[in-house]
Amino acid sequence: MEIASIPITTCSKEHQQIYQEWFNYADADTDGRITGNDATKFFAMSNLSRQDLKQVWAIADSKRQGYLGFKEFIAAMQLVSLAQAGHAVTNDLLNSDVDLSSLKPPVMEGLDALIAKKKRKEKTSELESNGSLHGPSPSANWFSSKSAKNVPLSSVTSIVDGLKRLYLQKLKPLEVTYRFNDFVSPLLANSDFDAKPMVMLLGQYSTGKTTFIKHLLKGGYPGAHIGPEPTTDRFVVVMSGPDERSIPGNTIAVQADMPFSGLTTFGTAFLSKFECSQMPHPLLEHITFVDTPGVLSGEKQRTQRAYDFTGVTSWFAAKCDLILLLFDPHKLDVSDEFKRVIASLRGHDDKIRVVLNKADQIDTQQLMRVYGALMWSLGKVINTPEVMRVYIGSFNDKPVNESATGPIGKELFEKEQEDLLSDLKDIPKKACDRRINEFVKRARAAKIHAYIISHLKKEMPAMIGKAKTQQRLIDNLLDEFGKVQREFHLPPGDFPNVEHFKETLSGYNIDKFEKLKPKMIQAVDDMLGYDIPDLLKNFRNPYD
Repeated sequence: MEIASIPITTCSKEHQQIYQEWFNYADADTDGRITGNDATKFFAMSNLSRQDLKQVWAIADSKRQGYLGFKEFIAAMQLVSLAQAGHAVTNDLLNSDVDLSSLKPPVMEGLDALIAKKKRKEKTSELESNGSLHGPSPSANWFSSKSAKNVPLSSVTSIVDGLKRLYLQKLKPLEVTYRFNDFVSPLLANSDFDAKPMVMLLGQYSTGKTTFIKHLLKGGYPGAHIGPEPTTDRFVVVMSGPDERSIPGNTIAVQADMPFSGLTTFGTAFLSKFECSQMPHPLLEHITFVDTPGVLSGEKQRTQRAYDFTGVTSWFAAKCDLILLLFDPHKLDVSDEFKRVIASLRGHDDKIRVVLNKADQIDTQQLMRVYGALMWSLGKVINTPEVMRVYIGSFNDKPVNESATGPIGKELFEKEQEDLLSDLKDIPKKACDRRINEFVKRARAAKIHAYIISHLKKEMPAMIGKAKTQQRLIDNLLDEFGKVQREFHLPPGDFPNVEHFKETLSGYNIDKFEKLKPKMIQAVDDMLGYDIPDLLKNFRNPYD
């Protein structure tokens, strides 16, 4: 059940005004968010049991952000009202046949007197209160302000705000010192933390990537081209916007409120093959889609790309919440370029789902053989002992071709489609957990990177033979990785790709690198060991 999918319009204008007044009262620091502490005091006036209130919070804060915005607050109040009327508080309650538009606000004991008292106070102190206007999130200017390092913990009102603060105070200094942004991933900006969850579609040309997005949106989007030839020749980000328009890559990469500034490292050749399609759509308010050019087969086509295709897909993979690899029954071969692309997704295996699209073009017996052939092809590329989850179906707006598949095929496709759609629906709910997961992953990678860089610096001589030593270190980089791993007891699977590291390292003077700074490493260790667990504890369900 996705709270944000319930429009505010299910609540009458008159009730909205009442809820707005209540929201402003409960939101003690007027930042537009009701945290667990605010909620426990406010919800206590409903006289519901602790168990019911625990359920109300869990359903209203379905994205697990640790706070309620105005939309979620209305949902919570509607749930409280239904609970007071004797309904059991369940996930499906707001989706049931209850007429929400005529539902009265709940009974909150003593609330009217408290609001009247607050109004009298405001009058006497002659402060003008603008009801529904909240100040911007306190974290909005941390990234640009010089005082960012000294942001107190009390100004953190959500998990994402807490991560921003920890990044600026503890992780970013380590990344800058050891040039993590040059070797692994660009530094994070405010927009990277606030970005909506992303889903990337990868596959060879004409496997139905663009059609899949159109199918989910139930209509086209600006700049969508579909055809049997390789039509999508660029990376297209499909996201929510006030009107339908296409924005060129160079423009989108320099917009501070967009999470794509890191793509400038791939140069103009890439940015001219990148665009953003904006349109108003309820689904796009929660998920952003990334449509990619068809992966080509054969060595000739690869050399004609003017930018680092695998590098770009790897950059997007780190930002995405789900990666869909699309195949169709007539294109099961995994080409050289596709193999490189799949290899670049290393470390993101948990995000990958495989979709066998256009499966209604063949009969049941052929489908069985095609499925076996697909698993055989994938087994040679994805080196994991576990079996990948494969969804079989025909993801387009046409009805299933029953003449080929028969009634069994139709039923199977419908079940598979439901499974995939429920996977997509879960993305916004898991977005906050995914963000923490990616943050911890990044912190570990930055720590290992610092160990490697400082170790290489330590191996350099003080005076003579620097160039020779540098060349020797680069040539024997794998052995040096082994030394670092043994010295600091690190897991070998967490180390970066040797060839890629060599390539980047050859452009630097190792002698100019920094020595190991134990205080910085300790700060990141403390962050992983204490700060992040504390943050999660502060913003969990207040009734746990």
